[in-house]
Amino acid sequence: MRTIRYNERDIPVISDKVECIVVGGGTGGAAAAISALEQGLKTLVVEKTISLGGTQTNSLVSPMMPTHVELRSVNRIITERLNQEGIVTSDGTTTCSWFNVESLSYVLEQLITERGGQLLYDANLVDCIREQGRITHIVVNTCGGLAAIEGGTFVDATADAVLSRLAGVPVNSGNEDGHNQQISFRFEMGGINIPSLRSFMRSLGDQFCKIDDPEFYEIAMVPGKGHVLEPLFRQGLADGVLTEDELRYFQAFTQPGKPSVMSFNCPHVPGIAQTTDPIMRSQAVTKGRSMIRRLVRFLPRYIPGFERSYLLKEATQLGIRESYRIVGKYVLNEEDYIRRARFADGIARGDWYIDVHSVLKEMVEKPRYACGEYYEIPYRSLITREISNLIAVGRHISSTFLMQASLRIQPTVRDIGEAAGVACAYSVRHGIELNEIDGTEIKKLLGMVEETA
Repeated sequence: MRTIRYNERDIPVISDKVECIVVGGGTGGAAAAISALEQGLKTLVVEKTISLGGTQTNSLVSPMMPTHVELRSVNRIITERLNQEGIVTSDGTTTCSWFNVESLSYVLEQLITERGGQLLYDANLVDCIREQGRITHIVVNTCGGLAAIEGGTFVDATADAVLSRLAGVPVNSGNEDGHNQQISFRFEMGGINIPSLRSFMRSLGDQFCKIDDPEFYEIAMVPGKGHVLEPLFRQGLADGVLTEDELRYFQAFTQPGKPSVMSFNCPHVPGIAQTTDPIMRSQAVTKGRSMIRRLVRFLPRYIPGFERSYLLKEATQLGIRESYRIVGKYVLNEEDYIRRARFADGIARGDWYIDVHSVLKEMVEKPRYACGEYYEIPYRSLITREISNLIAVGRHISSTFLMQASLRIQPTVRDIGEAAGVACAYSVRHGIELNEIDGTEIKKLLGMVEETA
């Protein structure tokens, strides 16, 4: 086996040179890998857990938020395979895309391995080796110890911009005060009588969930927003079952293919202003776990339909909305949102509102788009000046704090990932570095044309 000298020791190079190495198998990373494989590239995904899907699966973030932007190839491939697995992804009313996390993780794995992709699970990125502004190898920690992997193009899909930071790419984090968005610690409950819950909510005059299909349902409670569940939460607070922390935000969604199960987009963990602080992240876990237990005690006692419910599982990673953001060749900003920006190198489109879950304020919003409106994300927001063969996908692409709160949703991130896979193939075939590619060529290859409302 070949070895390479690293940190005064010889470590094994555990594969032949890979044309495309995707670091992180999450929402954007999995999409980038599928896209690169569709283009015929030899592709390896390095994933720190043993489940693809990232925030979608390990943080239990389902369903995908709605978008009116036409979904592109990889999004469609994933949805079609979920449907083949018996997972109904459309509720017939909204443009949300529904899934359950076990099915999605399996589907992503199958889509990658069927196309000849390699997966390296349980492997944590430790470092990268650079020569003349290019990454030549990444260093990972595996069950066998430290190892190196040689690559041609590299996709940073780590969500925390880990590879970019190791490579010396500058980053920003948080708002003007250095505060990041709110952390959630999601969980699932089973044994819920969904029809009984729906009937109870309607008896209270709830108008929040507009979905008629009985297989899909959503409930929510945000203080002061007129939600019918607020008096019950207030009673739980008065009875000492809940604390003020649990009343900050509450939301739950059904899970297709898992009758009687709901996934909870809460609790919002208070007091964690820096998601980039490892100590604070650890504190978020312990705080969040206690909050989950209080909610699990509250729901069966106060809300009909939950009488026989139980805690099914907790997320295996925190729901981090925002941490680091690379400083790329173009920093997408909120003015681009306001003006519905179009770019010659626009490789993805977004239409989600500027959805800031603030630690100090409930949220900050810019005007929402009407159906058919969108902004474009330029290729230049995925590439850097510092490293020629690196491209970023996911919540950490080059943008401002406010703009990131719009582009971070899953359908948009998948489309960004698809563009990255196409770019890696273009780079390999034409011998042009990723950060020297004319993004207008990638836009053409993606078949993006102007849409009308």
